[in-house]
Amino acid sequence: MNILVLVSVLSVAISSAWAEMDPTDNTDTPNFHKYCIIGAGPGGLQIAYFMQHAQRDYIVFEKGHGAGTFYNKYPIHRQLISINKRNTGKTNKEFNMRHDWNSLLSHDESLQMTKYSKVFFPPADVLVKYLNDYMTKLNLNVQVNTTISNLLKRKDKNFEMYDQRGTKYTCQYMVIATGIASPNKPEFSGWELSEGYEDLSIDVDDFEKQSVLILGRGNSAFETAQHIMGSTNVIHMMARSRVKLSWATHYVGDLRAVNNGLLDTYQLKSLDGLFEGSVSDIQLKKSQIDGRLYVDNFGNSTIPGGEIVGAVDNDALREGYDRVIRCLGFLFDHSLFHPSMKVRSAGEGGEKYPRINFIYEAVDVKGMFFAGTNTHSLDFKRSAGGFIHGYRYTAKSLHNILEWRHFRVPWPSVYFENLQDLIPHMHKRVNEGSGIYQMFGVLCDVVIYNEDKTAATYLEAFPCALACKLPKVSGHKAPGAVMFMVMEYGKNFSGAGKDTFHEDRAQGSPNEAHRSNFLHPVFYHYDKLFNQETFIAKPEKWVLPVPDHIHHLVEDFTTKFDGMQTHILQTRRFIETTTGQDLRHFYGPQCLALALTSTSLPYGCQQRTDDGSASFIDFSNETKERFSDMSAHLLPFVAMLK
Repeated sequence: MNILVLVSVLSVAISSAWAEMDPTDNTDTPNFHKYCIIGAGPGGLQIAYFMQHAQRDYIVFEKGHGAGTFYNKYPIHRQLISINKRNTGKTNKEFNMRHDWNSLLSHDESLQMTKYSKVFFPPADVLVKYLNDYMTKLNLNVQVNTTISNLLKRKDKNFEMYDQRGTKYTCQYMVIATGIASPNKPEFSGWELSEGYEDLSIDVDDFEKQSVLILGRGNSAFETAQHIMGSTNVIHMMARSRVKLSWATHYVGDLRAVNNGLLDTYQLKSLDGLFEGSVSDIQLKKSQIDGRLYVDNFGNSTIPGGEIVGAVDNDALREGYDRVIRCLGFLFDHSLFHPSMKVRSAGEGGEKYPRINFIYEAVDVKGMFFAGTNTHSLDFKRSAGGFIHGYRYTAKSLHNILEWRHFRVPWPSVYFENLQDLIPHMHKRVNEGSGIYQMFGVLCDVVIYNEDKTAATYLEAFPCALACKLPKVSGHKAPGAVMFMVMEYGKNFSGAGKDTFHEDRAQGSPNEAHRSNFLHPVFYHYDKLFNQETFIAKPEKWVLPVPDHIHHLVEDFTTKFDGMQTHILQTRRFIETTTGQDLRHFYGPQCLALALTSTSLPYGCQQRTDDGSASFIDFSNETKERFSDMSAHLLPFVAMLK
């Protein structure tokens, strides 16, 4: 008996000692890696690919038995809403990625979702297979069946964490790619009488002859309504805001046409309906008489003081429901963090995402970065950063940022010693570039001019919000003028409730290019790179501060900006205006005439030597013979051109 008491006392003492120890004081480094990535969904796999390609020390932890665990269950009705456009009439891979919303970036052309399914909105199971093939074929370092918890940052600036078996891991930097996978379960009076999207039956017979109230108005809510509407008596849908259609907002996360059947049955008077109301204000009660669920406090008359006088007799919800379904979206799961880790949520409508800065780093925890849909707070309701076709590019941006920050590898670039070569490259990007096309208004192509504006360095898909910190983030100095190329919609064109199909909605003339409504390139030229204060003070709807010069390429119905007069000539003239260079092309005889009448030659009549300096073009004998009859006093000048 005394032994048992002693053991008990010792156990309590040991537990108390452990409780008093500060785990952030630890300095051991078992199972150490430079980078630890949590989550083998699309975002985690994408950043892992770039790290693998750069031969960095990394590991991916995945709690499931394979990649893409989230998609084993969601969406529960198994149809994706990301398009799988297999045919574009083009063979250019970069262009085709503009219209492939499911594939990740890699060098292996067999790893494209367009090769896995012919269905325009493919089944979720196909995406799971694709992600697992991506992981295995590229030999990514993924450790499955590993649930990470108690993640903390120590005083030595390293991170440590444990898996479900008690194994300890440490790393220098963290990348969180767990997605937004925790169902949102707000509590309201009677919430236990409702059922969540995550637990919903997909057997339509379970809804036969039932009246259903759906709380929420996102794609999961409409997806559910679309699935069961053939079996139900009536479907009502409630949310605090009006329905937002993606074709009006140009935001892929708003209601997609593939799911909006309930709008037809509502507006065409077929029993279904939508109304506005806050979920937090409702009171859900079950009747003891008929067993149905009733929503209280809607349709009641009140006086200014808020006292309930009595329910009106035509309350829209007066007949009650057989079931109430919560389709209120998902949240970032903070449970993997140790209590010492304080990771706040983003504000201003992005509360379900972690709070991060523009280099995808947690505001509260230095050295901890985010990839995938976790980063969508930076472009929430504005661009595609919450979806595969968007965050595959922000993951690439994160990798480039980390490469410079940790290994001094500059942002990938192309150098143009002749500005004439810059123009076709820009138009190639305008017509093919997928990152700036999908992440419109968020990623920019950057042109960094040398001091005399005779040469340029070109960076692709750089975060626009980091433009003021371009040298610090990219590793490229900006000694003089810079230009940013951004894809934008018209600033007052998109929005909930706006008619984006109105008459005369499109512009065709270059003179009216600034009035373009649809997606089109905009060039921002600055004589000198602006600072952070200028960026913060920019106009609200502007991607960048007001520039020294701005140019819109007029929108195009086919989104091909290749018109010689309408597009290419306008680009050349803009660059000529902002750089002071003549970028026209000339034939040999024209250059010879200019050489005889001018003190300097335009770019089209110069050639670059090995050291980068300009020299006259060595004109052919045929060209010189055409001028052999010129006056004798000009012949010495011709001889100088040999």
